[in-house]
Amino acid sequence: MPVESLEDRIQRIGSAVELLRNSPVRPHTFPGAPEYTNWRSEEQAWRDTCALLDQSHHMTDLYLSGPDALKVISDFSANTFNNFAVDKAKQLVVVNKDGYLIGDCILFHLAEDSFDLVGLPMAMDWIQYNAETGDYDVHIERDDNSLVRKGAPKVYRYELQGPTSASIVEKLTGAPAPDLKFFTMGYLTIAGHQVRTLRHGIAGQPGFELFGPWEDQEEVLAAILEAGKDFGLKQAGGIAYSSTNLESGWIPAPLPAIFGDEMVDYRKWLSSAGAGSLGGSYLSDNIEDYYVTPYDFGYGRSVKFDHEFLGRAALEKLAENPPKTKVTLVWNQEDVAKAMGTLFEPGLPAKYIAMPKARYALYQADQVLVDGKRVGVSYDCGYIVNEQVFVSLSVMDIDFSTPGTEVVLIWGEEPNTSKPQVEPHRQVEIRATVAPAPYESFAREKYRSA
Repeated sequence: MPVESLEDRIQRIGSAVELLRNSPVRPHTFPGAPEYTNWRSEEQAWRDTCALLDQSHHMTDLYLSGPDALKVISDFSANTFNNFAVDKAKQLVVVNKDGYLIGDCILFHLAEDSFDLVGLPMAMDWIQYNAETGDYDVHIERDDNSLVRKGAPKVYRYELQGPTSASIVEKLTGAPAPDLKFFTMGYLTIAGHQVRTLRHGIAGQPGFELFGPWEDQEEVLAAILEAGKDFGLKQAGGIAYSSTNLESGWIPAPLPAIFGDEMVDYRKWLSSAGAGSLGGSYLSDNIEDYYVTPYDFGYGRSVKFDHEFLGRAALEKLAENPPKTKVTLVWNQEDVAKAMGTLFEPGLPAKYIAMPKARYALYQADQVLVDGKRVGVSYDCGYIVNEQVFVSLSVMDIDFSTPGTEVVLIWGEEPNTSKPQVEPHRQVEIRATVAPAPYESFAREKYRSA
């Protein structure tokens, strides 16, 4: 049976909003062990000692090589590529013709004319489509995540995060930890195998990303675990991993801005399996109302107008006076406890609040109000163990983005949709206070400044 395209499914259902609001697709899943000890201790490790996070299975890799590899990337992304040398990496920002965000990912410059795009598939899908359908001399190799791929990954990818990460690397290699600048790659030798490393920090803490051929994975992992015994190393499972972004301030999975008339051919190319799901209290019949810009998500620092790219003209106008900005909302403790307490009371309860991540759709969008007027949208939410707060990462109108501003978040759907992760429930109001993003001071003052 042929695979149904996204466009065909939209036409069959009637609208993109209807399709996504009732889609059975769950939030992003992390294959592998959900916990090794417990997610609270595993989260504390990246603040106090070191956490080992396995990135081998949940992300998509898109390898592009050849004379036009960088050109196709440059033509469809807002970043600068001046001085983007081999062994550098950057966060790639991909937009549509109107400057709305399609997705972001990490771009690795592996070798001359050789690149690896790593992350959620939204940005990679768009780059791959244009590489295949455009006039580009480029070779494409795709390695989907372990929920889609048959067999082992092409590479292992491990993240060492926390204050003792450098000491573990020194124990592993018998040499000082490499003095690498942020998003710069180098080479290590671990258990007799050459390992590439990236200076990184996915939880807003100092760290190293280690990657190499999958056939070396077992021996490299064993060496990391042995070296980490003296430095408080804890393996972190998928539950803890899912909350790393709350500390670093990164909002995953914006609804991709791909539903305009000009992108019909792309949606015909794209499988409906990649449609995702839309949840939350923000409800509009117009799919474009869910679009965001790079400036909304704090990616303005990555946008450079030194080359021609799709969406440049729109972003140049927007850059003059962005109307929105990213913040952290700190949820009122009493209101969170009260909402959870409805599970133990007669009558219809509030929407279940899972911990540490409460997002229940791939694309979450909850209303944020002041005096009954919508002034923002909350896109991801959960509990930060290291701060003992429940927060959400949100985009607010500039006039309501000052830290300390009091707002109200509407939690739950009305009407309830048919997503399998949505039980019968009622909406509740959660008071919240605006705070900076990232919320954690080290991530905000050290990590983001890099």
